[in-house]
Amino acid sequence: MTAKKIIPAVFLLTIGSLSQAQEPGKNIYNGDWIDFNKNGKKDLYEDPSKPVEKRVRDLLAQMTLEEKTCQTATLYGYGRVLKDKQPTPEWKNEIWKDGIANIDEQLNGVQGHRTFIANEYTYPHSKHAEAINNIQRWFVEETRLGIPVDFSNEGIHGLTHDRATPLPAPIAIGSTWNKQLVYEAGTIVGREAKALGYTNIYAPILDVARDPRWGRTVETYGENPFHIAELGIRMAKGIQSQEVASTLKHFAVYGIPKGGRDGNVRTDPHVAPREMHELHLYPFRRVINEAQPMGIMSSYNDWNGEPVTASRHFLTELLRQQFGFKGYVVSDSGAVEFVHDKHKVAKDYKEAVRQVIEAGLNVRTHFTHPRDFILPLRELVREGKVSMKTLDSRVADVLRVKFELGLFDQPYVENIQKADEVLAPENTQDFVLEMAKQSLVLLKNKNNILPLNIDKIKNILVTGPLAAETDYVISRYGPSNIKVTSILEGIKEYAGRRASVSYAKGCEVVDGNWPESEIIDTPLTTEETAEISSAVKLARKADAIIAVMGENEFTVGESLSRTSLDLPGRQQQLLQALEATGKPLILVLVNGRPLSINWADKYIDGILETWFSNSRVGTAVAETIFGDYNPGGKLPITFPKTVGQIELNFPYKRGSQDNQIEGKDARVHGALYPFGFGLSYTMFEYSNLSVFPKEQRIGGNIEVTADVTNTGSRKGDEVVQLYLRDKVSSVVTYEYDLRGFERVTLGPGQTKTVKFIIRPDDMALLYKKNRWEVEPGEFEVMVGSSSNDIKLKGGYTIKK
Repeated sequence: MTAKKIIPAVFLLTIGSLSQAQEPGKNIYNGDWIDFNKNGKKDLYEDPSKPVEKRVRDLLAQMTLEEKTCQTATLYGYGRVLKDKQPTPEWKNEIWKDGIANIDEQLNGVQGHRTFIANEYTYPHSKHAEAINNIQRWFVEETRLGIPVDFSNEGIHGLTHDRATPLPAPIAIGSTWNKQLVYEAGTIVGREAKALGYTNIYAPILDVARDPRWGRTVETYGENPFHIAELGIRMAKGIQSQEVASTLKHFAVYGIPKGGRDGNVRTDPHVAPREMHELHLYPFRRVINEAQPMGIMSSYNDWNGEPVTASRHFLTELLRQQFGFKGYVVSDSGAVEFVHDKHKVAKDYKEAVRQVIEAGLNVRTHFTHPRDFILPLRELVREGKVSMKTLDSRVADVLRVKFELGLFDQPYVENIQKADEVLAPENTQDFVLEMAKQSLVLLKNKNNILPLNIDKIKNILVTGPLAAETDYVISRYGPSNIKVTSILEGIKEYAGRRASVSYAKGCEVVDGNWPESEIIDTPLTTEETAEISSAVKLARKADAIIAVMGENEFTVGESLSRTSLDLPGRQQQLLQALEATGKPLILVLVNGRPLSINWADKYIDGILETWFSNSRVGTAVAETIFGDYNPGGKLPITFPKTVGQIELNFPYKRGSQDNQIEGKDARVHGALYPFGFGLSYTMFEYSNLSVFPKEQRIGGNIEVTADVTNTGSRKGDEVVQLYLRDKVSSVVTYEYDLRGFERVTLGPGQTKTVKFIIRPDDMALLYKKNRWEVEPGEFEVMVGSSSNDIKLKGGYTIKK
């Protein structure tokens, strides 16, 4: 990065604990360089004009064992581990007196299900930037070598900070199928992080959700590796375009715990070696190659009996030697501890520390004091059980990222007042609404019940346990303390004086016997019967019913796996009672995983999927239901009809999923809604498929074009999807797989030509010797509206 003039002390206002040996702002700041080690001369590592690798080596040569080991641990911020909002004199007695790798979630106002840690430094945003500068100043001026801190934070739902810009849950982001929109989302996350003083963001999540019972399905982009990789590349690039590191989660094979079980289990993924590479490692390989993220978070699961965080195969051979990763690896919280106390492959914690350092872990991250990792590591080095060469290699990776982020050239937020401008809500309110709208998926629209005509409806009932709810929008991994428009509020605001809107909750998300009620049915209680009856009474007076049902933040998310995909609690009984009134009924789903809504699909005319959206969900849903917006999102994950079909997903191996013989198999067949599915208020026609050239040599590209025409009367979005089939291969491959997609907007009668490039990597298969190769042979190209709705077919041949 270009060297910047250092602004010494105008924003450094609140520290009273500086040493007497170094007067603040004097001697250390020298125009375009900082005298980090306070020796009065420009050392090589302090010289912005020198190559990064030389600066790293020079700094390493000056570091003691104590200073090196301090660069291998995270200090969790205030309210977690750190007890201080700002530096104190006691910091000189803490282990970080010799530095620290990163400080995580410092003063971000993190919110869990019900926890918000507000303080005077979370907001206004300029106060946070000032507070981060003060902490950074302490490390620069008060430690011997002045190594700056990498301030990390979460960002999968938007930046995890008080009143930052909210994004929908990743499963909803995946439903947009809009690469440019996702890049813009990453840019916003990175820009806000930079303004607040964060330099490393834990996003995106690249886990592949193959079992929807898994609670963190809501935090993935979906089930398809190509789709996940394409969006992950854009999110990572967007974040890093703002000079902020993107740290990918969770490496590796994390998204499919045995039986979809989460919580304290989180182990034993049943994934064969080939599927591991083709499905679960594919997004990481692609994003690392094409976006060059600076961070990776190692997962706490095992694979094939080997804990990932203690695996040289995963953290060194795959990640660095094969995929070319050059940043630093942090452990997911508890991953190091699990090596000993869960996986039991280390006799004690100290041995676990040795294993993870030898494997390739750079920084241990956990909700305990960093000394817990640093002190055993120092002992291991002194005892000769971890070599100084190994330690130097791990520390060099951390320092390299800090140099590349420019922390040794400008460690401070340059303009703290700018944070208030950057994070002003008016800057992104249009984007937030657009993101909410583009993530909506229309699942059913029998007899064109949608959109509803507000001018012909006098009385609307909004009901269901999630109609007035807003908590599901607030994630522990996203912004807190934000104003949310509920779906009920959005419909009321839209209707205004044109229609009367009534409300009845109808039931809770779960009943009193949940989760036992997932497997044992019980009669409705008197209170439940009365609540449903109250909603039905209002329904009989309504001209239209909008029922908002699904899941909340206590039924899906981290550590919240389920044994059923049905609507939980008494929601099904409420839905059936509403349908029995005979009134027009729209089901609006709020959920974080596929739901087996078979009855609703059969008997309810209109179904709209909203997922866990953002703060503008109410406005987005209202504009869609009443026709101001035409939904164009597509499902990033298959909806099975029952958990008994799991795994039912896309892609799938030949002969593994469908084509069972009707009448000779007692199982339910097919998906409720397939991967890539989504309806529109208009219609699209596909034509003029072109595949060029028809013959190509190994290593060449194939160009595919197709025309898409809006043949309806409304403007709308279509997600044009390209699938590829290798007709004959030396190993069993997938029936066909996604290899391109573009979201296009078309006015009535408008035609656009959509272009795809099929690259050699898109045609490659994992060969018998664990190499990715393109084999000669015939390939079939399919272009369509979903994985089950192919409109055009063509082909080409690859020759040696």
